[in-house]
Amino acid sequence: MSDFFSTLLDELPQVGAGLWVTIQATVLGSLLALLLSFALGLAAGSRLLLVRGVSRTVVEFFRGTSLYIQLFWLYYAMPQLTGYELTPLLCGVVAFGLNYGAYGSEIVRGAVNSVPRAQYEAAVALNMTPFHRMRRVILPQAWVQMIPSFTNLLIQLLKCTPLLWLISAADFMTTVEHIRSLTGETLTAYLLLLAVYFVLAYALTLLMNVLERSAKRRLGLHTGARSLLKTRTADAVTTAGGAR
Repeated sequence: MSDFFSTLLDELPQVGAGLWVTIQATVLGSLLALLLSFALGLAAGSRLLLVRGVSRTVVEFFRGTSLYIQLFWLYYAMPQLTGYELTPLLCGVVAFGLNYGAYGSEIVRGAVNSVPRAQYEAAVALNMTPFHRMRRVILPQAWVQMIPSFTNLLIQLLKCTPLLWLISAADFMTTVEHIRSLTGETLTAYLLLLAVYFVLAYALTLLMNVLERSAKRRLGLHTGARSLLKTRTADAVTTAGGAR
């Protein structure tokens, strides 16, 4: 164990760089996944058949194929078709974003559909445009319901970042594996990996919890009286209509 930690100190710059690659892949992949989640999830509720069809096709394709295969296809197969090669980090970001964005779109679609129909009718009665109805009335209520599911999804994305090791990305998993091969300390190396990924996942959970509390405060849910939700929502609709 002493050999492992002495080597770890010697390789600390590489370890830090690998951890930074893991964080970058998580953050950038999550941002792309969230963007695609809203784009595909809202498109699934479009009145246009073509838009709904494209959304459903994309979602089912990326949910129905393995993330492993998507990652390998982007890194190994796509350059042979296009002549353009993605860096390992960018390849991971795109694969994670597409895969988890497809799953996230169902979260968005379900949360938007769960908003009471009366909210839509009130917004229409105020002569709000579809864009303002969605932005001012529907999404603020749906967003609160999305956050817990998005938290689980983003943690799953974080836990998939060690797959970057398979395409030769210099992430945290790669650097720890290198140290393990130098020292032969398998138990210590994998305990370190468990601890670091747990800390990252817990930090992400705390961040999303703060976001959830903030979203609930905006709807008046921080008082603990759920009966106030309809009143606060009606006020929000009225205010939005007046602002318009």
